[in-house]
Amino acid sequence: MTPDVLFQSLWNDYIQRLCPSAEKVHQLLQEDEPLINDHIALRTFNVAPLGIATLAQPFLDAGYKPCGDYEFESKKLVAKHFEHPDPKQPKVFISELKVNECSDELQSIVAKLVEQLDTDKLKGHEFLYGGRLWDLSFADYQVLAKESEYASWLAAHGYGANHFTVSVNQLSAFTEVKGVNDHLRQAGFAINEFGGEVKGSPEVLLEQSSTMADKVPVQFSEGTEIVPGGFYEFAKRYPMSNGELYPGFVAASADKIFESTNG
Repeated sequence: MTPDVLFQSLWNDYIQRLCPSAEKVHQLLQEDEPLINDHIALRTFNVAPLGIATLAQPFLDAGYKPCGDYEFESKKLVAKHFEHPDPKQPKVFISELKVNECSDELQSIVAKLVEQLDTDKLKGHEFLYGGRLWDLSFADYQVLAKESEYASWLAAHGYGANHFTVSVNQLSAFTEVKGVNDHLRQAGFAINEFGGEVKGSPEVLLEQSSTMADKVPVQFSEGTEIVPGGFYEFAKRYPMSNGELYPGFVAASADKIFESTNG
């Protein structure tokens, strides 16, 4: 299973189900060379058998290696990122909600979802872009959303790329993240302003921004509702002392990127 096949499947699901506007963003930024995808992000629960290790396995099988570890205390999240020996391949950022640190109400709803799992579906890699592996009521979605936007998003959408990321370093029309933001605003896109429209700085070797999530239809047991889906991110990396571009992530910036799916 090559990374190219895996990421194409993730992209197809992302633009069809989670972030249909990504195709327009792609067209607005496309130059002579195909856009480089800096990284994707995936969300999960820290409940067996759905932890980071399960989602990471298809990437490990495709040659990826674990790199950085991150913690987001206020959101009760931990995360890992993974890199491929070929630097042209996207990085993978996988986070998980520490369900055991959440309210009893949230824990019982998540337990209800996990009970519905057919664990055979977690073999291979198709589940990574397979959507939801459980039924969910809109009432439960709303309960989750009050406590954790992350939990409600994951419960509603299941598995798929929360976002793809354009590498601003590759673009010739724009050298700064802010220039990308301005270009997209002129085309009618809303930019995530939480913590400032550009998260990070040259000092931390990474700058990031993102659109606000698309609103997409999701089927709940009571019927279809429109809820926040995926978003598109933009990242500019700066060289380290050895001259190579910084490959990791900055927790303080990623924390604000999570806000892109706030309704």
